[in-house]
Amino acid sequence: MESTGLNESAHRSDSRSSTLDPQSSIPDPQSSILDPQSSLLDPSPAIRVSDLWKRYGGIEAIRGVSLEVAKGEIFGLIGPDGAGKTTTFQILAGVMEATSGTAEVFGRPARETRSQTGYLTQAFSLYPDLSAMENIQYIGDLRHVPRNEIADRGHRYLQMFDMDRFADRLAGQLSGGMKQKLSLACALVPQPRALLLDEPTTGVDPVSRREFWDTLAHLASEGLTILVATPYLDEAERCNRVALMHLGKIRQTGTPAELRNTLRAKRLELHVSNLGQAERVLSEVSGPEKEIIDVQRFGDRLDLLAREPEEAKTFLQEKMAAAEIRVDEIRIDEPVLENVFVATLRGLGHEVHATPFPSHHDHKNLRGQTAIGAMDLTKEFGTFAAVKNVSLQVRYGEIYGLLGANGAGKTTTIKMLCGLLEPTHGEVQFAGERGSLRSSLVRQRIGYMSQKFSLYNDLSIKENLDFFAGVYGVPAREREEKRKWVLSFSGLEGKEDQITGSLPGGWKQRVAFGAAIMHEPSVIFLDEPTSGVDPLARRAFWSMINRLADLGAAILVTTHYLEESEQCNRLGLMVAGELVAEGPPTDIKNKQRGHLLEFIVDRPQRAADLLKREGERWRVALFGNRLHVITDEDAETGKRATTDRLEANGVHVISAREGRFSMEDVFISIVEQARPLEKVATKEM
Repeated sequence: MESTGLNESAHRSDSRSSTLDPQSSIPDPQSSILDPQSSLLDPSPAIRVSDLWKRYGGIEAIRGVSLEVAKGEIFGLIGPDGAGKTTTFQILAGVMEATSGTAEVFGRPARETRSQTGYLTQAFSLYPDLSAMENIQYIGDLRHVPRNEIADRGHRYLQMFDMDRFADRLAGQLSGGMKQKLSLACALVPQPRALLLDEPTTGVDPVSRREFWDTLAHLASEGLTILVATPYLDEAERCNRVALMHLGKIRQTGTPAELRNTLRAKRLELHVSNLGQAERVLSEVSGPEKEIIDVQRFGDRLDLLAREPEEAKTFLQEKMAAAEIRVDEIRIDEPVLENVFVATLRGLGHEVHATPFPSHHDHKNLRGQTAIGAMDLTKEFGTFAAVKNVSLQVRYGEIYGLLGANGAGKTTTIKMLCGLLEPTHGEVQFAGERGSLRSSLVRQRIGYMSQKFSLYNDLSIKENLDFFAGVYGVPAREREEKRKWVLSFSGLEGKEDQITGSLPGGWKQRVAFGAAIMHEPSVIFLDEPTSGVDPLARRAFWSMINRLADLGAAILVTTHYLEESEQCNRLGLMVAGELVAEGPPTDIKNKQRGHLLEFIVDRPQRAADLLKREGERWRVALFGNRLHVITDEDAETGKRATTDRLEANGVHVISAREGRFSMEDVFISIVEQARPLEKVATKEM
């Protein structure tokens, strides 16, 4: 759980109220799924926080926080681990008292309005041995909802979330995305007027994430006030307004567009022949007051920030020529919210830990050779084929990203590739070995960070690191040095005796990553390594992952955060057990058919519902007041046709332009277009 101090153990859109019609997806103005008393005509804020403080002894978790959230608004709270977001949520939920200041929900103290507030915590709060409907009934009883209404509301929300067919399934057997939808249904059964969501989509696959946010947009359009914390800044783009929090204080507040404009800079994509060398050259000449403000490495490009993009292009060409690095392309684009986040925190002196990794055993002599190979890999469980004829290669010195929705077969594939699971058919080559992959020699070459946190919660950090150093055979002379590096990388110097289970999730991930690579393996499996990690810490992870690849290690990564997937050199997209697309991130995006159009409209939710009703739902996504539409027509024809359709239905189009596909757009397009071909899994795994 995110906390401000390591010792803290606690854990406007269309204003008409309506009900979602699951057939048409356009709200019915005659009824409401929310409290009928929740009128949006009152101009007073739904949530008001003024000069809020919370102290734990000498630790100041929240320091004078003030903010207001309007009725029917989706308000995002972003910040690094330890910013104080969870503490703020707990006070607003009425489960914790503030030291001083005021926290009001609908004009009354937060503690007095708990019955009107829904709260989803970071920790999974369902009962795994109860069915989906039994969880809803239990929460309804707990919140004194009349028994005859619990079933009606529960069925309504399960139908809204496309989960009604899973009403009798045990919660523990649901996928991550389905669990989060069920948690949201449970929170909505008492019909709250305000909803607090603390990192609700961590570990949720991209398709379920988009569905989850579509649901939130509908609920907000009906009048529900939503305050959400998220480590994923593409999600923050979907909020009406966002506040950036750091060390217990609000540092910036505004719409996503307003925050991006504060940078007064453009983003440049630099495609060159040698990424590692180019990054080193440009990192030496970049900084807040220099021509190049920031440098970030991705799998097949560098992303740069510059205030004068045309001058920066000339500067880049000169620098690359001097270093004898070939420039393939320089593209100018708008910054993203993550650029704002990183720049703001750096301006406040909050920087990533960059302690050099104490490397003693590089693998550069192996570069280019096949480290992981699969040929026609198949795994069947009875009559169900979890993996179907998958062939792939990962070379030493390469970062390969394996992407897929829940149930796509990623984890099963990884288990076969590293010898934990025997394939039904096919052949695996691993670290130069074929056939038996269970020998101790092969095991010593592997570093593995599992999706589910793999450290021992009841041991201290030091005890965990000592244990894994022993298991992996780290030479005794290197152990102290490696342990100090993990503590520095994790930002936990001096905290080595703290019990691991008391750490917030982001810090746990850093320790687990460090433990997995202490022995300098030549092949590394990272299963969602940065789940729940804030953007600045995520940069530290990827800087280290790139460093390991530069030293010759082969790295296979899975992630549900598709902006992060572009950090990989090559990607493989799995759908229902099959590898359906493969290549560098830019190539995969460039092969996407059609055009992405961005509209700014006066009634965004109505516009999204209208377009989804009249066409394929996956082609439409809502990001605050911006509407993304994928069309197979040429861009100009698509803009005219969509504008005419919206205007004819009472939606005014303020602006329209062609945008660029994100990796999430491409991923969802591939997955959804596979459905008619029956390439999508028929059951949740």
